[in-house]
Amino acid sequence: MSSNQPVISVRNVSKCFITYDKPHDRLKQALIPRIQRWSGKQPTTYGKEFWALRDINFDIHKGETVGIVGRNGSGKSTLLQIICGTLNPTLGKIETRGRVAALLELGSGFNPEFTGRENVYLNAAVLGLTHDEVNERFDAIAGFADIGEFLDQPVKAYSSGMAVRLAFAVQAQVDPDILVVDEALSVGDARFQAKCFERLRQLKENGTSILLVTHSSEQVVTHCSRAILLEKSKIEMIGESRQVINKYTDILFGRKSSPGTFKSLDLAELARTDAKFSVIDDDTLTFNDDAYASRIGYNPHEYRWGDGAASILDFHISANGRAFPNSIKSGEEITLYLAMKFNRLVVNPIIGFTLKTKEGVTVYGTNTYLLDCKTTEHLGLPGTSAIACLKFKNLLASGDYFISIGIASRTGEEAIPHDRRYDSIHIVVEPVDNLFGLIDLAATMEIKSVHTNV
Repeated sequence: MSSNQPVISVRNVSKCFITYDKPHDRLKQALIPRIQRWSGKQPTTYGKEFWALRDINFDIHKGETVGIVGRNGSGKSTLLQIICGTLNPTLGKIETRGRVAALLELGSGFNPEFTGRENVYLNAAVLGLTHDEVNERFDAIAGFADIGEFLDQPVKAYSSGMAVRLAFAVQAQVDPDILVVDEALSVGDARFQAKCFERLRQLKENGTSILLVTHSSEQVVTHCSRAILLEKSKIEMIGESRQVINKYTDILFGRKSSPGTFKSLDLAELARTDAKFSVIDDDTLTFNDDAYASRIGYNPHEYRWGDGAASILDFHISANGRAFPNSIKSGEEITLYLAMKFNRLVVNPIIGFTLKTKEGVTVYGTNTYLLDCKTTEHLGLPGTSAIACLKFKNLLASGDYFISIGIASRTGEEAIPHDRRYDSIHIVVEPVDNLFGLIDLAATMEIKSVHTNV
């Protein structure tokens, strides 16, 4: 197989299901149209067409990890089932090259009456392994699943977590050319998930192509080189993971305005409302929307969106009093000021803050609601302005980090974003000699010598 030849090729794939309002309509559809056609009459249709997928096209190459995201009902699971061969497309064609292993749902392919051990051999045989090959890999499979004596108990006695452990262990240890995982890892505990993602990394390095369906945006950004967004049975976007997740977030929260459409404040209005506030001696914080993008540390690739009821217009960042530092030392106190204006009525606004690595992993996040900041109850009247001040100690390991900020409000369980500026401020933490990882937990270690008589 050529290295440039895709291992999965999807061309013009559509899938239609027939739905019925009443159970007996299904029986009518099976019998009456045949009789009508036999008698020369126009056949009657008793069901309704539901197109789960329409005109899906993409390629996946060897060694790629691709995330598939979308709201419930967008067609993700249907697409995976077609790729795996458990469903046939109504239209179009799918080609896969190499051994395909799939984890579409908990315990799929398991016989509940068989023991875990028996199901390992059954599942591996379906994937094309001989009995001897399974014998060679059995210890690795059992060790990965780590379900102990339950391995010799019927699968019907397993918890959902145990079932997915065993299922993933089989699929991952057969070294497939293509591995398809549909939300199955979400039921495992944290240690098992870490072990799964380490195994996915190893498979990717060995050339396995991985399709990962998950509602965790962070997992997609961290583990996937590309992502596919499905919306209303069609492909909405294919591209770099972070960009696709940004678009997915738009759809989830019903974005109505486009990036960059926030209006700068009128100079006369600025004068009337005393728009400039002194923050520290060597700089000022303004209520001019143009000021934000001129600040040192501003990320021009930020992602901004919201309904425009409120706007974040400027920021000021300092470390131990040094304004807009090029780099920040470990242990320094970081102070972040934000200038905000409420363009329409916002009831009980929530101001949020998130710190992420350059790979998109969230290190820390909080907001005024979680911090029980009572002063926000008096904000939100149209035309009013406010300054927020956030302080925290830099305990981060060396590297590049991005700050996201936003203003939102809540109606019942639904969050309404007014102005969100994702990854809008870039900070650099200087090298730290005494730690590795993401954050300094200020751990201490002592060792005492103990003398024993032998």
